[in-house]
Amino acid sequence: MAQTSRANFGSKLGVILATAGSSVGLGNVWRFPYMTGEHGGAAFILIYIGCVLLLGIPCMVSEFIIGRHSASNTARAYRSLSNGTPWMIIGYLGVLTGFVITSYYAVVSGWCLQYIYASCIGQLNGSPEFFADYFTAFEQHPFKPVFWAVVFLLITHYVIIHGVQDGIEKASKLMMPLLFVLLLIIVVASCMLPGAMDGIVFLFNPDFSKVNSDVFLGALGQAFYSLSIGMGCLCTYASYFSRQTNLTKSAIQISVIDSMVAILAGLMIFPAAFSVGINPDSGPSLVFITLPNVFQQAFAGMPIIGYIVALAFYVLLALAALTSLISLHEVSTAFIQEEFKTTRKIAACWVTGICAIIGAVCSLSLGKWDFLKIGDRSFFDFFDFVSGQIMLPLGGLLTCLFIGWYLPHKVVRDEFTNWGTLRGKFFHTYLFCVKYICPICIILIFLNQFGIV
Repeated sequence: MAQTSRANFGSKLGVILATAGSSVGLGNVWRFPYMTGEHGGAAFILIYIGCVLLLGIPCMVSEFIIGRHSASNTARAYRSLSNGTPWMIIGYLGVLTGFVITSYYAVVSGWCLQYIYASCIGQLNGSPEFFADYFTAFEQHPFKPVFWAVVFLLITHYVIIHGVQDGIEKASKLMMPLLFVLLLIIVVASCMLPGAMDGIVFLFNPDFSKVNSDVFLGALGQAFYSLSIGMGCLCTYASYFSRQTNLTKSAIQISVIDSMVAILAGLMIFPAAFSVGINPDSGPSLVFITLPNVFQQAFAGMPIIGYIVALAFYVLLALAALTSLISLHEVSTAFIQEEFKTTRKIAACWVTGICAIIGAVCSLSLGKWDFLKIGDRSFFDFFDFVSGQIMLPLGGLLTCLFIGWYLPHKVVRDEFTNWGTLRGKFFHTYLFCVKYICPICIILIFLNQFGIV
């Protein structure tokens, strides 16, 4: 049960905003729009929402149950509940996954800071070829990407060392509303452009003729990654929940916020893209190559508005990245602090320092140190591949099996119902999903990564 000396979130709002901040990240503002564009718009969104209900919420509740019941870091949580059996490896996998993602996620987050700086000094002006060349030159620069990655890690470090309530919770209460305000401002500006209605129709008018097995698997994978399942963040944050926190209600609220941000990101991008006749399925290059060109063309007659929109977009992107990086950093910080019995500041310094070194190597592997490869992948691409396509699905699968088939159902029911104070009328539905539906879906995602299905 929760330890009285352990830090807790100070309010229900803090619980929702901090945990939603963990889920809301580059996956919502970057990956979701281009996935929607590639898979035909509104049909993908409907399937995605179904996947959140079917897979996301049960998996999120499962991590909440483990984290709150153990009131400890992710590794210790699984170790204590597994009674020394091999199941405890799930916790260590979660910590390792969070650490690996922190290292290279800081690099991508740093790119956002470079684009904020470039927007401020008016560098993002030119032809479509200019934007592609600009990103390539920056990505391969020997110093700039490393510098911005370290700056981003130091900002994250500052929040982490101030603890749960004074650091993570306060930052989330500031950043999440600001993120929504910026998002709404850009959505309004985008939807007022000439021809924007075509983008809105694309987003909300489903074309089921484009639905196939790839669309279902893509939506399943997006739901999995978007909600931060399997990387230790949800379990770690749940260890700071109070006994009164309604786990199911919190999971639903967080999923709604996460999905709203993703859909608003689509409303921000597609009307502007259609307004200037740019293909909405621009893939991973959408944010750093395609969108600067979109903003420049869309607001060509209003350069000041275009400047403000571009700057607000990259500030929004940086905020989304920061809320996620804070939760990822906290996974490793809590682990080192509790397992090595040190202070939060020292633990955070170790995480920041090691991640800065690994992040620098990952960044340089895209440029001057392109000889650093594992197989045919750069260090950066290898970290991205191993964490996203192997470690995350594996962690989520093992967590579902652990909850559904190993952990005593009384423990699960007690946490699900807040020790009998809640009705828990969906408990058996939840348990059925965790035992059967979620593992099958995750296995399909896992196999799809390797082109087996």
